[in-house]
Amino acid sequence: TGQPRDEVHFGATVKIADGDGKAHRFTIVGDDESDVAAGRISWASPLAKAMIGAKVGDTVMWHRPAGDAEVEIVQVTYPKR
Repeated sequence: TGQPRDEVHFGATVKIADGDGKAHRFTIVGDDESDVAAGRISWASPLAKAMIGAKVGDTVMWHRPAGDAEVEIVQVTYPKR
């Protein structure tokens, strides 16, 4: 039956809010499909690793080169089947 639709896993499009309340949207894809400028991040990236398994309302720590940031999971969607 696949993954829980309310948890972040491979293929999910995730809307997050950073500490400043700014919203960002990322889709978790394979290494060969990643394109950060287009909002597609590798499942192996620090942000994707932090988000996998999280649910809406959870706060996760994003380990970035510019410094760690707490982000909140605002929305999790999957492509329609």
